[in-house]
Amino acid sequence: MPETERQESPPGATAEENVPRDPHIDVDDVPVDEGYTTDAQSTTSTSIASSVRDYQFENSRRYHKFKEGLYQFPNDVPEQEREDMKHTVAVHLLGGKLHNSPLEDPQKILDIGTGTGSWAIDMGDEYPGAEVIGIDLSPIQPPWVPPNVRFLVDDAEASWLFGQDSLDLVHMRNMSTAIKDWDKLLGQAYSNLKPGGWIELPEFRWVYGCDDGTMHPDYTPPTMVANIKEGLVKFGVDMHASEKNEERIRNAGFVNVRHQIKKVPVGPWPKDRSLKTIGLYNRSIIYDGLQAITMGPFTRGLGWTPEEVEVFLVKVRKDLMDSSVHSYVHFHSLCAQKPKTG
Repeated sequence: MPETERQESPPGATAEENVPRDPHIDVDDVPVDEGYTTDAQSTTSTSIASSVRDYQFENSRRYHKFKEGLYQFPNDVPEQEREDMKHTVAVHLLGGKLHNSPLEDPQKILDIGTGTGSWAIDMGDEYPGAEVIGIDLSPIQPPWVPPNVRFLVDDAEASWLFGQDSLDLVHMRNMSTAIKDWDKLLGQAYSNLKPGGWIELPEFRWVYGCDDGTMHPDYTPPTMVANIKEGLVKFGVDMHASEKNEERIRNAGFVNVRHQIKKVPVGPWPKDRSLKTIGLYNRSIIYDGLQAITMGPFTRGLGWTPEEVEVFLVKVRKDLMDSSVHSYVHFHSLCAQKPKTG
């Protein structure tokens, strides 16, 4: 798996100097089958109580109602299925693990932006002795979960009530499109973590790269991402926060920083079998979610009409299926520890 990893940076080094170059991904010259399959997952479960089931509908998509308008992306069934596929890919990119933080008998775990709850549920199964809490603006989690898992409808940027020095792990995956005040959020995480506890921020960074010149100038996915970024700025959100989060967690007081960056192919063009599978899943995640990731930022943030969005996406869909383009995005795995003393 092509990846780069850095731990503590030498004193005086700049961020630019410490950004490692990713290794080249070899292109497969053999035609590939475009089909794919997924694995179902099951858990030993008990029921949970849920009360908030109020949603907003806009441009044929369903959005959260609690703190309406805070998050610009839908929470309907198609988006839930896409989020579960992203969970599968993220676990694959971590080598089949749910986290990179070196946990030792954790007692309390918090999952911020839990979405469908897949990660929290899997963590509940892996650590049956731990209490796992998932929070999200949308109550879209399943009604049956492991007995040590519970979900709350809450805003992660509001004041936390979990208790100082009470958590062993704070996990927040793919939150760059949601968070406005990272310094406040990381400060709350630091305060609520036990001394020696860990914070982990896995994040897909949707900036398209290409190493062999096959990504032509009129390839539209990068333009789409630039428009999403511009649309989210109106709401105070930086979708490329992963570029700055290592510096932010250091400034918050965390130590033992571990940061891995992996190339994630868009499409099944790599020669490596594992990367080929990941690329196929990743392209499906993007393709199936095009309307979901653009409609809110484009219409709410940029003032486009829904019809203009749909017309724009015609070319994006065509470009994503162009097998001659060997593009990729990045996956950041970032974790750090609260000092054990002091």
